[in-house]
Amino acid sequence: MADKELAERFEAHRDHLRRVAHRMLGSVGEADDAVQEAWLRLSRSDSGAVDNLGGWLTTVVARVCLDMLRTRKSRREEPAERQAGDLIAGAGNGAGIDQGSEPERELLLADAVGVALLVVLETLAPAERVAFVLHDMFDLSFDDIAPIVGRSPVATRQLASRARRRVQLGKAASDADVSHQQALVGAFLAASRQGDFQALLAVLDPDVVLHADSVAVAAAAANQSSGAPPFAPEIRGAVAVAETFRGRARGARQALVDGAAGAVWAPGGVPRAVFGFVIAGGKIVEMDVIADSARIAEMEVRISRA
Repeated sequence: MADKELAERFEAHRDHLRRVAHRMLGSVGEADDAVQEAWLRLSRSDSGAVDNLGGWLTTVVARVCLDMLRTRKSRREEPAERQAGDLIAGAGNGAGIDQGSEPERELLLADAVGVALLVVLETLAPAERVAFVLHDMFDLSFDDIAPIVGRSPVATRQLASRARRRVQLGKAASDADVSHQQALVGAFLAASRQGDFQALLAVLDPDVVLHADSVAVAAAAANQSSGAPPFAPEIRGAVAVAETFRGRARGARQALVDGAAGAVWAPGGVPRAVFGFVIAGGKIVEMDVIADSARIAEMEVRISRA
């Protein structure tokens, strides 16, 4: 394919790719970088073998964005709320996006309206954010998203579902700080071990919901004599959840689970049960207990040394 024709076909998809990249990254500059990287990869590839150029480019941009998000998390770069503020300021003074073309002005206006959403998206782990954006905002199937995030379609669906719950809860910007999340999870585990019922209630939202997978429920039932929590598939309310964990969690350790604060039971250093937390307004509003080894294998679990 001639270079001019390839460039024209790419330009036909540029606005869509910028929207995808900006929703994932929350930064106009980084979005442009991701799109440019997609062009470089296209120009170096056998484009004649690509049947669906739009789908191929979207996949490439998504993978580039996922790498950028993971790098950002490791470097703890500036939060989306500051980037969003710069974007709004740019809307008023001509900074940021080039004001010369109508599609780009429309992109600026559409994304400025979504600033609050960008702040919430910043609270998500990279894989969660990519799965949510591609599925909920751009209608890609979980079968298509799964290879991008390196998970099975089922696990990808769960990533998007978890992200959706967090977005719907409208997490406060302070909850984006993993250190705040870890402090709350640490307080929960300490209260659980000490059997401090009131301290447990203090960190739990009154309407907290606990979900446990079938493996966790079965294992808990089989180990009641050893002090395992009496898990059920779903437990609702702070009192019930506090009662479930009171005097327990002695073997649990804090961990980062897909980039978010969590906990893990890992005898011999092998994760056997993972505890995920959704935090909003300084309270734990949702918990997930996962003991299915296949699901755990798909997670990125980093156990705290403390």
